Amino acid sequence: MDVAGLGALNYDRLYAVERIAKPGEEVGVIDVKGCPGGSAANTIVGLARLGLSTGFIGIVGDDVEGGIIMDDFAVEGVDVSRIRRAKGSSGVALGLVDKHGERALYIHPGVNDVLCIDEGDVDYANNAHLIHMSSFVSAEQLEMQKRLSKETKAKVSFAPGMLCFKFKFDVLKPIIGSCHVVFLNEEEIHSLTDAGHKKGSKILLDAGAEVVVVTLGKKGCYIANEDAYVAPPKTEVLDTTGAGDAFAAGFLYGLLKGESMKRCGELGNIVASMCIGKYGAREGLPYEKDLDSQRV
Repeated sequence: MDVAGLGALNYDRLYAVERIAKPGEEVGVIDVKGCPGGSAANTIVGLARLGLSTGFIGIVGDDVEGGIIMDDFAVEGVDVSRIRRAKGSSGVALGLVDKHGERALYIHPGVNDVLCIDEGDVDYANNAHLIHMSSFVSAEQLEMQKRLSKETKAKVSFAPGMLCFKFKFDVLKPIIGSCHVVFLNEEEIHSLTDAGHKKGSKILLDAGAEVVVVTLGKKGCYIANEDAYVAPPKTEVLDTTGAGDAFAAGFLYGLLKGESMKRCGELGNIVASMCIGKYGAREGLPYEKDLDSQRV
């Protein structure tokens, strides 16, 4: 297997709104969509569409949403043999997206909070070239990720996301120090290191991460280990939900194909730009054939 994922599995409920409401304000809803989500899960689907062999370690509830999440993975060709089904509600992400593509996100973890890994999961990860992890809400799952990053023989890719706003750097350092790749955006790296993206990236590299990539929105990305900026293609923004997850898919695809760091950055930017042109985290994710004509 090329890549195994580990992270929260959620069902996304997305509301396109006139604007993000202020306290006490009433704002109209333009459209409503529902679809499977979860940061690492979105990245894994992106990699599956790009032709890589993928699987996932996770948990869903015994509700309708859990079935939809599992079925969607199956349609995308993602192996689900290490996904548990537990009594209870699947994780839910409630997203509000305004006309500029900006969003507000609310998470109910559901059964994600009870996920724990066993030796079978470690063996599963060891059969992959790379394990890609993203954040959970619960601190207990962070300890699980520390264990896997320490025990697995696979290279580790980590997109900590919300963990950057919940924990200090020293708490995440054991994972970061074992990572082949770390993905963050500008806000996340500042929250984690109390520094800008260049100085903050150096802190992560000094901690042991081999590759640190910071996404910069309209400015593209910064690849810290090469001190290089990569500009994005011009695109119309409809919804930024899943943009970072899509970027990670494009970058990891390039990495596993042996591309240069610059080309990996270009591929990350391209996949992200295609994602934000559609509502939701997955609808705009491209297939491998779609990348053939895409150059920055």
